[in-house]
Amino acid sequence: MVVEKEIILGKVSAQRKFFATGKTKSYDFRRRQLQKLLAMVQNNEEKIYQALWKDLHKPEAEVFLTEISVVITEIKYHLKHLKSWMKPSKISTPYYLLPAASYLHKEPFGCALIVAPWNYPFQLMINPLVGAISAGNCSILRPSPFTPNVSALLAELISTTFEEEYIALIEGSKEENTVLMEEPFDFIFFTGSPGFGKAIMRAAAEHLTPVVLELGGKSPCIVDADADVQAAARRIVWGKLVNAGQTCIAPDYVMIHSSKKAAFIEAAIFYIEKFYGKEPQTSPDYPRIVHEGALRRLLGYLEDAKVIYGGDYDIEDRYLSPTLVDEVRGEDFIMREEIFGPILPLLVFDQIEEVVQFINERHKPLALYYFGTQNSEYIVSNTSSGGVCINDVIMHIANHKLPFGGVGNSGMGKYHGKNSFDCFSHQRSIMKTKTWFDIPMKFAPYGNISLLKRLLG
Repeated sequence: MVVEKEIILGKVSAQRKFFATGKTKSYDFRRRQLQKLLAMVQNNEEKIYQALWKDLHKPEAEVFLTEISVVITEIKYHLKHLKSWMKPSKISTPYYLLPAASYLHKEPFGCALIVAPWNYPFQLMINPLVGAISAGNCSILRPSPFTPNVSALLAELISTTFEEEYIALIEGSKEENTVLMEEPFDFIFFTGSPGFGKAIMRAAAEHLTPVVLELGGKSPCIVDADADVQAAARRIVWGKLVNAGQTCIAPDYVMIHSSKKAAFIEAAIFYIEKFYGKEPQTSPDYPRIVHEGALRRLLGYLEDAKVIYGGDYDIEDRYLSPTLVDEVRGEDFIMREEIFGPILPLLVFDQIEEVVQFINERHKPLALYYFGTQNSEYIVSNTSSGGVCINDVIMHIANHKLPFGGVGNSGMGKYHGKNSFDCFSHQRSIMKTKTWFDIPMKFAPYGNISLLKRLLG
């Protein structure tokens, strides 16, 4: 679908005019829009299941856990706390500025652009939108063309739920992206790869537009000598294979203490087959790769790799089986970029210092996972990542009271819960000063500087 440039520019212009009316700024308006969004999700649950099954072969339970429930919980949390978040915050004022009072007002940026990826195409479009609505912005939504059924459904739901001058969705591909990136939006929220994130940031720089970039990277998973191998294998296999590994915070590779390697491999194979059977292609719970190009990219990682389990594929079905790759080295092709698929490389270590050095020689990851006890504080203190789970994977994203986001190459900015409200808001500093008194020495001629130094020292 190609949307004409004039249509896109018309939608953006209409939103700017609507925002200028001030209607989006009131608490009552924001609350009503959040309630409409909640009803939209709850009333169309079956359609969401169907669209995600067609695009990614996602089972209903996985859709509910990773897409629908996340959004519903987020909306309800915003509805509960929005009024308090909107209130100006009183800030203490230094004595030398008295008589005055200081405040922070949270005001919307204006017209926001939200760009969503294909891997969680519903959740990663609607969840940022919750923050945009609660903060009082208008929004242009840009879904991924790689999940056409979800994109079409979102277009239908958004157009029938909201006025286009307030929230509008634009489908399409490269041509539409070019037009949108030329527009001086007031805020951009992007979820996707670091490569596309750089392009977004370059475009935003032309207009000095603030951005939040939710990117990805190679999130390491560490299984230490004192780890519970069964628990580690069970949770790592689950986290790696949710959405067939197409998750930005999936464990990208595992570094296993040499004393635990054999036991971990045995346990990992056991849980793969327990979750999906010996023939995962026939399992109703095992998703598919998004498109043929992505599948062929994944197969490229296996050409020179030592596959010790899995490696089966079906191009027509977009299927790649859960795959374990052994004897991986840091310089191998599979370790260069985020895998984003159901392939799990296994590396071995003997000293925890080796792990820290290995991680710190690479880009800062979006997530870091450690299984064990004895070195957990050492790992946290000597590495950097967007988030951390100790003895689990992925689950930190489920706590909407924790900020979610990357650092360095894995992104910038945080959202979820109040952090979503904050990231879509400009914190405006305001000072109210009384007129009945002025400190004389602030006016020229300045006179005795030593007295000024004592006052401000």
